[in-house]
Amino acid sequence: MKKSIEIAICLFTIILVFSCNNAIKNKNNSIIVKDQSNLNAKDILGNPEYLAISYGGYRTKTRDIQPTIEEIKGDMKILNAMGVKILRTYNVHYDQAANTLEAIHQLKAEDPSFEMYVMLGMWIDCKNAFYREDGHPDHNQESKRNSIEVETAVELAKKYPRIVKILAVGNEAMVKWADEYYVQPGVILKWVNHLQDLKKSGVLSKDLWITSSDNFASWGGGGTEYHVEDLVKLINAVDYISMHTYPMHDTHYNPVFWGSLESEIDLSKKGKIDATMLRAQGYAKSQYVSVYNYIKSLGINKPIHIGETGWASFSNGLYGDSGSKATDEYKEGVYYQLMKDWTNSIGMSCFYFEAFDEHWKDAQNEKGSENHFGLFTVNGQANYALWDLVDQGVFEGLTRNGNPITKTYNGSIDELMKDVMVPTIKSTLK
Repeated sequence: MKKSIEIAICLFTIILVFSCNNAIKNKNNSIIVKDQSNLNAKDILGNPEYLAISYGGYRTKTRDIQPTIEEIKGDMKILNAMGVKILRTYNVHYDQAANTLEAIHQLKAEDPSFEMYVMLGMWIDCKNAFYREDGHPDHNQESKRNSIEVETAVELAKKYPRIVKILAVGNEAMVKWADEYYVQPGVILKWVNHLQDLKKSGVLSKDLWITSSDNFASWGGGGTEYHVEDLVKLINAVDYISMHTYPMHDTHYNPVFWGSLESEIDLSKKGKIDATMLRAQGYAKSQYVSVYNYIKSLGINKPIHIGETGWASFSNGLYGDSGSKATDEYKEGVYYQLMKDWTNSIGMSCFYFEAFDEHWKDAQNEKGSENHFGLFTVNGQANYALWDLVDQGVFEGLTRNGNPITKTYNGSIDELMKDVMVPTIKSTLK
């Protein structure tokens, strides 16, 4: 009898320890077991405990070399340590997406308390996109490969239902400046309806959310050329709106908000930049409001989340020292914090672009801005935006490419600020 009691006590202790590792506390400090199995997109989107980020994981200048499952597992541990629990991927025609899902699956098997969910993207484009068939892009017809992309995404969602919580049809696939590949809204609508039908038939989980992730203008927040019947149908068809906003790019293309005011001329260098970055955040907010107002004008009520926004830490082109003077680690860090604070405060997810630098994006120009949107460098140095987390020790014991997570500039703000330029003084700004 005594032995039975000892065994029972031992089992209870094991269960209690396991439960505490998978638990949260309510306001009365009572332990509540956290059940991950029933969490869905509605639970995690807009929840500040589930930070979101865009993830590729590529280490080299070509996507011919895919990140391995073990490399991705290391990245997942780094991102999880900083509070990220939702990833966004962009296509399924490379191994990266499937490897990411398998990496998360293995981490959850090793540690049931590990949490990471995925917004699985499908690349959608037009016939002859990128001139790949020696013809001009035909924006009124879709690529034959789109159906394979959707079918593959469906199979992955079925294989990893505890991980894939959102399916995104296309990435900036409707915005008209993407003239090498954009499609008409009717193409996106077709595939969104197809996926919604699979939910109704039980092929996909009814809790799986379907969206398309696109520029704010594509969601009706820009010119009236986007206000077409198929867009209205698409807004009705998706489960939520995933919109992109990039004030950094518009420091060149639409710099109505960019620069320091004459009234700020006596501020410190940091003061001038902080004031300018606050206007950049306001610019992003205005694009959100424009989408919200358009959808409201249609009499439609849909959640809106930021599917993509970010700020490059370096550019030798339009956004660098010889251009709008927008890109450096300090401005990147300020923008990251401003966007995180705003979106968390209003219950909106922000898939920040992006987790790690990826140098395949502009392989011919190492110093191009597209290679420098990461919060971490390729080799695992944390940019200024994350220095405080390094100080807190959250990355202790974690590595990337064999390197411990350390600060850029050796953590010297004085050295960093030497590479930071103040935007041009303007007499007036909108």
